[in-house]
Amino acid sequence: MRRKTFDLLASLGGILVVAMLIVAGGLATWGYNFSNNSVHTQLAQQQISFPALGSAALASPKIGPYLNQYAGQPLTTGDQAEAYADHFIAVHLSEMPYNGVYANVSAASMAAPTNATLKAEVQTVFQGTTLRGLLLEAYAFSVFATIALWAAIASFFMAFLMALLVGLGFWHARRTPDNAEILTHHTPTPEPSIAA
Repeated sequence: MRRKTFDLLASLGGILVVAMLIVAGGLATWGYNFSNNSVHTQLAQQQISFPALGSAALASPKIGPYLNQYAGQPLTTGDQAEAYADHFIAVHLSEMPYNGVYANVSAASMAAPTNATLKAEVQTVFQGTTLRGLLLEAYAFSVFATIALWAAIASFFMAFLMALLVGLGFWHARRTPDNAEILTHHTPTPEPSIAA
């Protein structure tokens, strides 16, 4: 095969790879924007705010070190949702009877159907675990958004590198003589024998 033909075919294949990487980067960027905006919008609609700095809630050593950085702010990001779920709601649930585990509180309530306190705790634990689960789901989607952002950056970077290689391939094809071959077979010439 002629070297020039090989260079042109490889470069044309490279153009296809560049196009695919640009499309992948565009889709990953769209995924990032969609997930990030959805998380922000859904969390903002809930109008949850962190306790104020210096409040009794943040004085707890189980809560304060994790939430002081967000004190008084509205909860609108995935990282904030994870912190609130794991270091505010989960702490309060763990301080309830049966460690705030819904299945355990519910079973105790069913065993004592006339106990109004247990019935109220079932409702509280259900609401707390549900809100915690929803906040952790928002956090998970924010992580997906971050992954999509890095995938977009990697795709665009690889597209740029591949475009450089394509350009070098076309440049090399222009400089290669028309008769140059790729993988030519070279037959070694026998060495002359020395007569004794």
